[in-house]
Amino acid sequence: MELTFYIAAAVAILSTVMVITRYNMIHALLYLVVSFLAIAVVFFTLGAPFMAALEIIIYAGAIVVLIIFVIMMLNLNAESVKTEEEWLKPRIWIGPAILSAVLLAELVYIFTAAEFQQTAVVAVDARLVGIALFGPYMLGVQLCGMLLMAGIVGAYHLGRQNKKVIHRFLEKEAAQ
Repeated sequence: MELTFYIAAAVAILSTVMVITRYNMIHALLYLVVSFLAIAVVFFTLGAPFMAALEIIIYAGAIVVLIIFVIMMLNLNAESVKTEEEWLKPRIWIGPAILSAVLLAELVYIFTAAEFQQTAVVAVDARLVGIALFGPYMLGVQLCGMLLMAGIVGAYHLGRQNKKVIHRFLEKEAAQ
């Protein structure tokens, strides 16, 4: 189990570095999903299957969908359709597919290992997690929501400003 933890942690670090170094937003998003899945495997190996499920559902599901909507909102011109076709070439999917295959092999090993079947997993009650989040940590949950909303509004504003500047530049070039 300890080896699977270190492999999943290495995949998480590698995929997170790939998120930071990618210039293309879609490529970074693919590696971000792999990073979230790797962190879910880390949680699972540490004995927190509920947190692993929350990591996949909340982050790899909801946050990635939110990012996709922001990307769609910022790419409103006709030129972006042509560039999006280039993003979907199979060579782009090789890196995330390899890292995901490593995580899948780890999960198969974890589920088939005798250690996993012998250890008793302590169940975390979802009701208690909800009471904790909306009880003493309510301010933190609200601040996270406000931070996400501020990020979306800021990205939209910056995206619209850049388009205005680009359109003004193109109009000046056409006038000359």
